[in-house]
Amino acid sequence: MKCMMCESFSLTHICNSCQETFLTPSIYKRKIYNNIEVISFYKYSEIKKLLHTKHTDLGFYIYSILAQNSFKKFAQEFEFKNPITSVAIDDNILSGYSHTALLNNELKSKYIKPIHSKLRANNSISYSGKSREFRLLNPRNFTLKNFAGNELVLVDDIITTGSTLTQAIQTMQQNDKEVLFCLTLADASLK
Repeated sequence: MKCMMCESFSLTHICNSCQETFLTPSIYKRKIYNNIEVISFYKYSEIKKLLHTKHTDLGFYIYSILAQNSFKKFAQEFEFKNPITSVAIDDNILSGYSHTALLNNELKSKYIKPIHSKLRANNSISYSGKSREFRLLNPRNFTLKNFAGNELVLVDDIITTGSTLTQAIQTMQQNDKEVLFCLTLADASLK
């Protein structure tokens, strides 16, 4: 097959050379609700076209590559006093897979234990391309299934206004869970 980026022959959808050149993650940080830090690995503008594959058959392969280059590397270097849990935001299966579950799964390490199907939105309206006002008027209304452990990391693919992560943090806090920080692939606020 051909690499999606350079069109060279490749055994993967994005060749190793392009992964090293264009998909080397950086660390971008911003704070949201209650001063909780969100760590992102890419500027949205850098990987926008790749992120738009998430609801296609190709999305599984692209998100796998992005997750291995960022979330997996982060987990390998992360240390904490005791193991913590990672929870994906609304990891429903769409288009044959869940992009947030895929990201979350790559965090499996000595210090991070990914769990699945715990935080689900009751409102499935898409926030893509919508204003902050729209997002505030149409909350996700998360439901949380109980799980062991109180310290956790929230996982999502993109942070735009921060409203989804804020709602998820509030849901966790209402259930006596402590969100240590959040991880996203991309931050749309970065230029």
